[in-house]
Amino acid sequence: MDERPVVPTDSDAEAAQGRVALWLDPDDLRWLRHRCDCDDDTPEDERDRCARMRFRASAALHKAGL
Repeated sequence: MDERPVVPTDSDAEAAQGRVALWLDPDDLRWLRHRCDCDDDTPEDERDRCARMRFRASAALHKAGL
């Protein structure tokens, strides 16, 4: 698998969307994308947040070619 070059995050564009930079080690991202403690009693908004975090962790790994 060829690694694609990592395109640096545009901090101004992210700030305009209300986001902040968070740099994590690839192993931490791998852990995060598999981590979810949601159960049948978890409110829907928390389930959505968990899904977004797992998706973004996976996307970051994919973008880095990892």
